[in-house]
Amino acid sequence: MSNVLIACGKSIRVIIDFFYPPFRKFMTLQFFRYGITGAANLVFDWILYFMIYNFVLRHKMLNLGFVTLSSHIAALAIKVPIVLLSGFLLQKYVTFSSSSLNGRVQLFRYAIVFFVNLCISYFGIKLLVDGFNLYPSPSNIIISIFTVFISYFSQKLYTFKTSDPAVFQELQASPQSLKG
Repeated sequence: MSNVLIACGKSIRVIIDFFYPPFRKFMTLQFFRYGITGAANLVFDWILYFMIYNFVLRHKMLNLGFVTLSSHIAALAIKVPIVLLSGFLLQKYVTFSSSSLNGRVQLFRYAIVFFVNLCISYFGIKLLVDGFNLYPSPSNIIISIFTVFISYFSQKLYTFKTSDPAVFQELQASPQSLKG
């Protein structure tokens, strides 16, 4: 299974890297890859949330017996494991593939960062929907954009950090020095 994921990650990198040259002056390759994979996972997140909220839950409360969740929070809870896994796989095998940390360590760290962002999402959605009476789907989008910035730096500096000086130097290179 690992070989399949590595091969898929390499194929996705080749496609993403093909579109990189016009952006070379503005950002590093790693940041470009993060932007593309993160945007893809974010759009997947938004679509999944919309589908769960509108078509699975049909705007109704979710009674679990011991607790009842409002539909906008239940949609958030249902999408979490799916988006956690898809995001981790994209970041591990596409964006931060040079990290030498053990996969279990990466997943654990990724989950920590993910759940910090989830807490921000929970309280943000509660505030926007229940406090400011905004619609749930746009509220989810607003909060997601905010958490993207927190996530990138956390994943880069904590989850998938690398101790290889050559890789670290390449990742820190200014966009101007990446001209080929």
